[in-house]
Amino acid sequence: MSGRPVPCSPREIGRLFLFEELSAEQLGRLCAEGRVELFEPGPVYAEGDPATCFYVMIEGTVVLSRRVGADDVEVARTAQRGVYGGAMQAYLGDRVQQVYRNSMRVTEPTRFFVLPAAVFAEIMREWFPMAVHLLEGLFFGSKNTRAVIGQRERLLALGSLSAGLTHELNNPAAAAVRATAALRERVARMRHKLAVIAEGPFSRDQLANLIEIQERTAERVGKAPALSPLEAADREDAVTDWLEEHGVGQSWQLAPVFVQAGLDVDWLEQVAAAVDEEILPGAVGWLNYTVETELLMDEIADSTTRVSRLVDAARQYSQLDRAPYQVADVHELLDSTLLMLAGKRGPGVRVVKEYDRTLPRIPAYPAELNQVWTNLIDNAVAAVEDAGGEGTLTVRTARHDDRLLVEFRDTGPGVPPEIRDRVFDPFFTTKPVGRGTGLGLDISWRIVVDKHHGELKVESVPGDTRFQVLLPLTAPAPDVPPPAATPEEPS
Repeated sequence: MSGRPVPCSPREIGRLFLFEELSAEQLGRLCAEGRVELFEPGPVYAEGDPATCFYVMIEGTVVLSRRVGADDVEVARTAQRGVYGGAMQAYLGDRVQQVYRNSMRVTEPTRFFVLPAAVFAEIMREWFPMAVHLLEGLFFGSKNTRAVIGQRERLLALGSLSAGLTHELNNPAAAAVRATAALRERVARMRHKLAVIAEGPFSRDQLANLIEIQERTAERVGKAPALSPLEAADREDAVTDWLEEHGVGQSWQLAPVFVQAGLDVDWLEQVAAAVDEEILPGAVGWLNYTVETELLMDEIADSTTRVSRLVDAARQYSQLDRAPYQVADVHELLDSTLLMLAGKRGPGVRVVKEYDRTLPRIPAYPAELNQVWTNLIDNAVAAVEDAGGEGTLTVRTARHDDRLLVEFRDTGPGVPPEIRDRVFDPFFTTKPVGRGTGLGLDISWRIVVDKHHGELKVESVPGDTRFQVLLPLTAPAPDVPPPAATPEEPS
């Protein structure tokens, strides 16, 4: 399948976001070794065929699809200039099977910049060696993600998941998709930054020092300590002040990222000692991309782990397995859920944590409690946003007699008295068609009450709605099985 050759303009392809930072010489090489082709409506390439070309759309509309069983399922449709597909893994060589991972077709006359796979691989290794190294790690590290998604597809094909659990799977999966999209953007920026560094005033020794610091920084990100909001704020202020004193721009954006990754002023002093003052801002900017990519990869790992745990819950529903039972810290579960759902909150929703850190760890099913947190946080955020988008979500923990209280309080319009007794009924929802299944609170109630022998209740007046989860501080030993599930009652 090939299109009709048309002239290649370096100036035109230079306006595509993949190539906008390339030099005139590099754009000339792309046009010399690649080509522009015009495709009439129809297929461009098919899933499973040898991946011979890398395609970047100049104008038109493309549709991507994947085979699921005997069906072709559309996964993307876009008219955005610069989108790309095809032999994107050519730089991995014969370490992976070089075939198209999906099918592409166009719905109107569409022009592509087409680069042979071998040329694409050569250019990637020659122009972006650091990015290639990173992408290789991401590719091979994503095998577990694909395995989990494969499990999910098989379960869906067998019809083993209820509508509610399928809905819940969308939350961590969407978080992984968002993190992956952000990671792709960071990698693109890293490639551009690498080109700037390569052309800059860095000496060989300085580059070696910078790479060494980069490695130590990546290791440190995975060991970031847990900070209280006050500790984090104080550290952000100190880091911001240091960056401003050393002439590093956008300090207010960099400081929160560095603090989240466990980096502080002492670390910045080590960076400053390793490079000359005039190149310090560029070095810090480069290391910021390293920190962001590490944090995003951690987020993807956390999301796919939650998908895996939800799949375990599906196995239990199908009487194939039981959810993991362990002594858990509810604060760790709350923090991870808030982090995964951060991208769904609008800028006007402020989150306040009021944790009693003296509370003990409790026996629980952590993955399923995360489902509860997810549902209650989603509902609270939706209530605030539906009321104008400005408000507060407060997550509070406390001891309540012989039980542990987790409270989600929002400043939304409240739950009207006439429907307050129905909010936990299955399929009851006040959300518009397509926005809610009415199963979230029903599932949460079953997890808290049936599974953990706790209590879930709601108190609401306009401007102050509180969903309260009460969990026992002690519970039956994990070898005591929970009540058996029935086909109508997922446990």
